[in-house]
Amino acid sequence: MKIALATPPFPKSIQDGLGLVKDFSNEAANKGAGIVCFPESFIPGYPMPGYSVEKSSPKNMQDALDTVCKIAAESKIAIIIPMDWFSVGDRLNVAYVVSGTGEILGYQAKNQLDPSEDVIWTAGTQRQLFEIDGLTFGITICHEGFRYPESVRWAASRGAQVVFHPHFTGSNMDGIQLSEWGAKTNPYYEKAMMMRAMENTIYFASVGYAMKYQESASSIVAPDGTCAAYQPYGEAGVIVAEVNPSLATGLLAKRFKPGLVL
Repeated sequence: MKIALATPPFPKSIQDGLGLVKDFSNEAANKGAGIVCFPESFIPGYPMPGYSVEKSSPKNMQDALDTVCKIAAESKIAIIIPMDWFSVGDRLNVAYVVSGTGEILGYQAKNQLDPSEDVIWTAGTQRQLFEIDGLTFGITICHEGFRYPESVRWAASRGAQVVFHPHFTGSNMDGIQLSEWGAKTNPYYEKAMMMRAMENTIYFASVGYAMKYQESASSIVAPDGTCAAYQPYGEAGVIVAEVNPSLATGLLAKRFKPGLVL
């Protein structure tokens, strides 16, 4: 299967975000991808200081998810859509998985929140795997994938061939402009992507927003740690790479000895 990462600009509103989901999903499908993943909290947009984000509610999030289901069915592509979600009074940071026929397959919540997010979301408590057309994958969201490698190993040791990693890094207001993927002077994020792939022998597909001062690129990293594809910094677009199941063995993840952990 070919997988795709959509790197959109920051959405101006929920409706603007849904329009971007439609456009980028169509582009990914036209490039032959079977699944496309969007950045962290794309609906309604990550709540960063300095950004105007439409307030989420149970009603507008349900309506947005229903729209994504229609987009997936019309585009005939599975969509991973990160968004706010409300459950038993809690506001969660989740990534919903929708099949290419518009069926909801479930969601992965962000279980390891950044300390700054404790006042925004409630942490999730469970992990799960998903399957689309024979491709088994997991999802880890931003901070937990960058700083809690066990979130990726959980999926890889249970048969995931890919772990998708929607995230948010960078700013449109200030920072430095990167020019070379994985450069030693870059922030550590792209090195972490390489390690999540290599230490588990799987594909790691990490996707963020197109920003003026990005701190990492949307990247698909192969099981040997090589970058199979990345979106140029600051440019909106869709990247596609083919997943070779014979390479995504999960070998190193499955050799982990949990009994040695103190």
